[in-house]
Amino acid sequence: MRTVLTRLSLTEFRSYAALSLEMDGRSVWLAGPNGAGKTNLLEAVSFLIPGRGLRNTVLTEMGRRLPGEREGRAWAVSAVVRAGDDETRLGTGVEQAGGARRLVRVDGEPAPPGRLADHVRQVWLTPAQDRLFLESAGDRRRFFDRLTYAGEPPHAGNVQAYEKAMRERIRLLTDGSPDRAWLEALEAQLAERGTLMAMARARTLGALSAEIATRGERPFPQARLSLTGEWERLALEGAAFDDLQDRLARALAQGRDRDAAAGRGLVGPHRTDLSVVHLGKDRLAAECSTGEQKALILNIVLAQAARLARAEGQPAPILLLDEVAAHLDVRRRAALFDEIEALGLQAFLTGTDEMLFEGLAGRAQGYRVEDSGLAAVG
Repeated sequence: MRTVLTRLSLTEFRSYAALSLEMDGRSVWLAGPNGAGKTNLLEAVSFLIPGRGLRNTVLTEMGRRLPGEREGRAWAVSAVVRAGDDETRLGTGVEQAGGARRLVRVDGEPAPPGRLADHVRQVWLTPAQDRLFLESAGDRRRFFDRLTYAGEPPHAGNVQAYEKAMRERIRLLTDGSPDRAWLEALEAQLAERGTLMAMARARTLGALSAEIATRGERPFPQARLSLTGEWERLALEGAAFDDLQDRLARALAQGRDRDAAAGRGLVGPHRTDLSVVHLGKDRLAAECSTGEQKALILNIVLAQAARLARAEGQPAPILLLDEVAAHLDVRRRAALFDEIEALGLQAFLTGTDEMLFEGLAGRAQGYRVEDSGLAAVG
């Protein structure tokens, strides 16, 4: 179901004292110098889903701060979301300066953050991901988990619960005399949540790989994806949930002494890495040029967006593309704009130069951003 934002309002969010933006359902591009507030606006949109936004920042840092103020102010982000003929009002923020408890409202009524995923889904690409193939396995794993979460919102809760239980298990093991009953309870939780994680990742990998295979070059290079974790491999091979859960529980129990000595968990889906190969060159992405790496990531993101856009009974994703256009040549930039329109998705794009978005003339709303203020272009 096509999903678009038709209104966005910010109050004391990052560099914005107040902002109200009306949209007609088309994509939106934002051009302006570095530090003008473009990414802050994208980050505000990213808080319309559960989680910590595209910068993965704690809530206490979201509120606007004037020179000399030690705490960020209470802040709010609200939007009107249109899906088909239906409109929903969403709001989120904190009620007091320095607040760390996120509040959510859906059509004016208090709601848990998870309810946001019923109305909005997002896929994003930021400059922080430019070095994805050169950074740690954890960065690639988190990237893939965000793709998984966009299609299966419960995945985020399973990852959070798993990581919390893993930290508690390691604390018990390194204390020297762990409570056996509590340790077994934690490992049972880890086995359950870890199995759910591995199976969700395996489903996403299969669906995403199939989508990429249908895309051709378009003109972005095709990627061959794989997950290095044992548990995802077993899930892909068709292991039953109970069998996979039992195997993981046994592995955790058998690895207690080793994990205690290492001070970290050495077995489980938190060790998984994402491997990406440039299919045309049969070369690992890490060995490709910077431009090729960017194009590979973008093709993965677009494939996920295309897959989700066709999903029945689910909101189509909104794309957040921060400083993406500047890294593409003219041909690939035009292909990106054409694909966004062909998919019927609303995208928010940023760049330092208005010229980057000439290919969107008449197809998107454009704004010049200066000192956290917006001026319509065209």
